Amino acid sequence: MIKSKEENRLIVEKEDFNLVQTLECGQVFSYFKENDNFVVQSADKVAIIEEKEDCYIINTSSPNYFINYFDLTTDYSIIKRELSKFPVMKEPIKFGSGIRILKQDIFETIISFIVSANNNIKRITKILNKIRENFGKKIGNYYAFPTLNELKGATEEYFAKLGAGYRAKYLENVLKELEDFNIEESKNLPTEELRNKLISLSGVGPKVADCILLFGYSRLDVFPVDTWIEKMYNQFYENCSNRNVIRQKLVEEFGNLSGYAQQYLFYYKRSYLK
Repeated sequence: MIKSKEENRLIVEKEDFNLVQTLECGQVFSYFKENDNFVVQSADKVAIIEEKEDCYIINTSSPNYFINYFDLTTDYSIIKRELSKFPVMKEPIKFGSGIRILKQDIFETIISFIVSANNNIKRITKILNKIRENFGKKIGNYYAFPTLNELKGATEEYFAKLGAGYRAKYLENVLKELEDFNIEESKNLPTEELRNKLISLSGVGPKVADCILLFGYSRLDVFPVDTWIEKMYNQFYENCSNRNVIRQKLVEEFGNLSGYAQQYLFYYKRSYLK
């Protein structure tokens, strides 16, 4: 699907890739529309993406980073074919056929999803942008997401002023906790052990941990359950209000395709069925 790669840009076919669906299916907050293009930020990387009739032009000084970020070497037609064997997946896959699961920076994902808990998109984006502007390095007209070392001086008071509410204390605490949390070593842990380790962090509950696992660690054997997934489960499966039970049953059903299934079902329920 990669038509060409140059030093400062990628040209990507639209087959199995819809940028808006990918950005708006709840997995990322660091993007915005600028004129007719999308600006996507991840860690200290930036891509300005133009949409053409049959392709996307991804303008970036880091093409290899965004090949990985957008998971452009994975054949999603195979994934969709396997998931379509489940009757519940047929319509969600048609509706969100261009969704791809992003491979995001782990530290940024941890902070972003702590901020996202019981929050709205507008406020999440505002808080994350302020963190970039106040602590991140300038990259042309944009700002990098700060590293742990750059952000560790941020206090509860600072996060509260940004509108983080009760999350402000969690954010200050988690920055201290992450100093003893080796992200590189954690990549080698089994999913359930890593999930428990993440849940031990301030501000990280089961749903946030599963989001970090899926969107940061690329663990596809997890199924984040929020309000929309609970509603979906009650509509298509059975009445149940225990999100841990819902998660366990859906992981049992979809196995190593759970992460993909979650994104299609979440996007379908939130954006189409409501």
